[in-house]
Amino acid sequence: MRSNKLKLESINTGSMADIAFLLLIFFLVSTTILQEKGLMLKLPPEVDDPTTIKIKDRNVFNIYVNSKNQYLIENEVRGDLSGLQSELINFILNESHSDHFAESPQDAVVSIKTDRGTDYKMFITLLDEVKESYYTIYGDRVGMSASAYRALDQSALEQRILYEKGKEGIPMNISIAEPDALAIK
Repeated sequence: MRSNKLKLESINTGSMADIAFLLLIFFLVSTTILQEKGLMLKLPPEVDDPTTIKIKDRNVFNIYVNSKNQYLIENEVRGDLSGLQSELINFILNESHSDHFAESPQDAVVSIKTDRGTDYKMFITLLDEVKESYYTIYGDRVGMSASAYRALDQSALEQRILYEKGKEGIPMNISIAEPDALAIK
């Protein structure tokens, strides 16, 4: 008679590790990793011996964003940025020669300060508004819109001349101060 011993059937798993390893390599090679673009800010060069420059309060346009995403623009609390561009243009250019605006476009500084709890979206929106004000000024000086001015191709000589003419004498002085610590109450 035959022995009734049970035969244990098994699957050969010797090559499973090899297959898993090959799949891992395949997915690593074939997967694209998103590289998010950050803010395109040009940082100032590092200075060995920094000098302190006194800036008159008259020449600084202060904007503060708190951790509740409220704007404090020139000591006025606001919920949105409506009208900010025209205020900045008036402040920078000071065509009315007012004592409340900057002495000259070269001296005008827009100061942005936030809390650590401020949403990035609020900061980016504010920074875009401030930059758009400058681009509006530059575009007006060469007879074009702000978006057309930003679209100028600087590799083409004629367009580069227009670009430089728009910026001439009006630097984009934006001061982004280090955020304040978040006060937890």
